[in-house]
Amino acid sequence: MKKLVLTTVIAASCAFAAPASYNTCKGCHGAKGEMNTTTGGKSHIPADLTKAQVIEALNGYKAGNYANAGKMKMLMKGQVARLSDEQIKELAEYIGK
Repeated sequence: MKKLVLTTVIAASCAFAAPASYNTCKGCHGAKGEMNTTTGGKSHIPADLTKAQVIEALNGYKAGNYANAGKMKMLMKGQVARLSDEQIKELAEYIGK
């Protein structure tokens, strides 16, 4: 029984852990996407976006055609350039509503 409880607790904590690809994001966006320090509040707070909006934004930054990119467009393009579709999905699951 103890093993079952321990396994459940570990699995639950892993489900809410940040994906490794989020490590480069947290300096500007906080531990869970709750802030945006680089734009002085002039652009989206990632945690306020839905999962679909996060995916749209990251794919748009990656392609260079995100309409709401603002002044951080080039910085974000570089940050997401090497992310796979799966990593983008993981990030959206972690920070999106």
